[in-house]
Amino acid sequence: MTETAAASYLTQEAFDRLQAELTQLKGEGRSEISKRIEAAREEGDLKENGGYHAAKEEQGKMEARIRQLEHLLQTAVVGAAPAEEGVVQQGTVVTVEMFGDTETFLLGSREIIDDDSDLDVYSEQSPLGSALLGAKAGETVSYEAPNGKTVEVKIVQATPYQP
Repeated sequence: MTETAAASYLTQEAFDRLQAELTQLKGEGRSEISKRIEAAREEGDLKENGGYHAAKEEQGKMEARIRQLEHLLQTAVVGAAPAEEGVVQQGTVVTVEMFGDTETFLLGSREIIDDDSDLDVYSEQSPLGSALLGAKAGETVSYEAPNGKTVEVKIVQATPYQP
């Protein structure tokens, strides 16, 4: 992984939602977890204190999420969902034919979609995502897979993502 990772595309709605999550985690979330750790610490022996260890583990996960959100929000390219239908762009739901199967996915950041969505997400920075960017419905593109083989992909449809 390089130090200069490419920016991720986010809709304004996704950016605002993630900013609110970050604010909550850094304020109320940190305060709540620190109270739980202190309460568990007062219970006595920390070696055998399951509540303390669980709270510390949750704190570690929360701090990792805070770092992830900070990085994502600092490097994000924020804009409206693509308006052009039929052209593959960041924030587009793409249907492709590949290996004889049809597959539909969002090209962009997983953070754009709602948590309850079962839509797969492919990064625009992946080999497949990079090959698809700018292509139009009906076109066939190819990319080199991690195993070194060339894979051909036909774009069936590209529509702006609607949450």
